Amino acid sequence: MPACTVAAGRRTVPPVRWPWRPRWTRDEEVPAAVRVRGAGVPVRAGPERRPGDRAALALWWGFKSKRKARLSCRFTTGTIRVEPGGRHVTLPRLGTIRVHEPTAKLLGPLRAGRARILSATVRHERGRWFVSFQVETAREIRRVTRPDVAVGIDLGVKTLAVPADSTGEIRTIANPRHLDTALRHLRRASHVASRRRGPDRRTGQKPSKRWEKANTRRNKVHHRVANLRTDALHKLTTAVTAEFGTVVIEDLNVAGMLRNRHLARRIADAGFGEIRRQLTYKTLRNGCRVVAADRWFPSSKTCSGCGAVKAKLPLHVRTYECDACGLVIDRDDNAARNLAALAATTAPTGTEVAADQDTAKVSKPRGADHKTRTTRPRRTTGTGRAGGATLPHQRQTETRDRTQAQAPRLR
Repeated sequence: MPACTVAAGRRTVPPVRWPWRPRWTRDEEVPAAVRVRGAGVPVRAGPERRPGDRAALALWWGFKSKRKARLSCRFTTGTIRVEPGGRHVTLPRLGTIRVHEPTAKLLGPLRAGRARILSATVRHERGRWFVSFQVETAREIRRVTRPDVAVGIDLGVKTLAVPADSTGEIRTIANPRHLDTALRHLRRASHVASRRRGPDRRTGQKPSKRWEKANTRRNKVHHRVANLRTDALHKLTTAVTAEFGTVVIEDLNVAGMLRNRHLARRIADAGFGEIRRQLTYKTLRNGCRVVAADRWFPSSKTCSGCGAVKAKLPLHVRTYECDACGLVIDRDDNAARNLAALAATTAPTGTEVAADQDTAKVSKPRGADHKTRTTRPRRTTGTGRAGGATLPHQRQTETRDRTQAQAPRLR
């Protein structure tokens, strides 16, 4: 059987029959490309597959785990429409369903002929069912209010974001800390759920009804925190991309920062990676650009007044004091001003990485501009100090085999 990929277009998958797999009867009208995209892996031809070999079939088809994969399905053919009332949608195989949110924003362009529905995706997320429509429409670029002003955003844990624009204005956005606020309720809900009889996959034990109710209450706390965090980040990124023409952010190593067990929970709650993702696509929508500062750019150690670079600046030092010009400023404000000034050194070509090309590269103190080597050289074992290392005055020549005349004689 030839490989079936997304490029197969509208061709439908032939109804292959397997003894352990139910027949494809309800979704015969779904194109092959949609099935392959929903499966998450390409369908591969398996000439080495033997009849009845389940392991070989799994490699050929690439099954998804029911426990790990998100419950979702995508419709591209059939009846897909938004009802005139604005409270119902019609989907294939599911019929007319009432929605919780009104569909007036989508219904207006559809009636005017400015939009056309291409597909609909139904997914289960955070205990609720969602339907999202892929629409083809002509979207106008939203002009920002200050297109000639650049802003540098310094992200942190104590303060979520410190935007400083090129005109000298500095703002402070406090960290809402939604997880810390709900931690007391989450601990209580987790304690109640731990006292119930939960599921056990090793022994096949089924969860009790009381555990399912307690687990539902615990999941509601998690879902509320996630919704509050998403809402706060969207409001922040939308406000920034609607005002400034250039946004400068840092290329943070979030995965490495999460290895710090003292700050991992607060860093994950802040959502640094999500802020950068939202800024990237929202700036394209508004016709502005994003500049990502180089990961080794010393935004906190550099003086925003004279440009002097400190050799060391520990994390607990929250005030920057310049030894050259005497500038005293908050650490986050100083980093945000340096990021805003970095926008002038890059060409306006959309999304780019600054401080690594077309700029004068200044060597950082103590070799901070060098990358860490991946492998550590081995030490040769020898006589001397522990670990095989020897000092220069302790080095000895290797003892060779002595001749019979040099060997000691026993008397």
